[in-house]
Amino acid sequence: MWSEKEDTALALFLREKPAKLMLSLKAADKKPKYVNRISKEIDCTYSHIIRLLDKLQELDLVKFTKVKRVKYVELTETGKDLALDLESVVRRLSKIQEHAPERAPKTPAKAE
Repeated sequence: MWSEKEDTALALFLREKPAKLMLSLKAADKKPKYVNRISKEIDCTYSHIIRLLDKLQELDLVKFTKVKRVKYVELTETGKDLALDLESVVRRLSKIQEHAPERAPKTPAKAE
């Protein structure tokens, strides 16, 4: 049903940390961020953020700039477009959730 590229995109962007990473970079608005700050903002390990950023760089969604010993990251134009789309999806899902009727949490059925 899905191509390998589509499966990869789904696996990458429909997860919490990659989505938060993209939105964090979008919120920086023209100011590059350093990786350690991003990892703290989204409560993720530095090494995991680096792996995610490497994947995003392969897709030309982010670019790195090194100033002395500090590595900064920012969205490319394509990354900015994708982050805007992602933000829109998150906003729409939040509105849907706000208007959904309150439901009691489901309790698992007991095995007899």
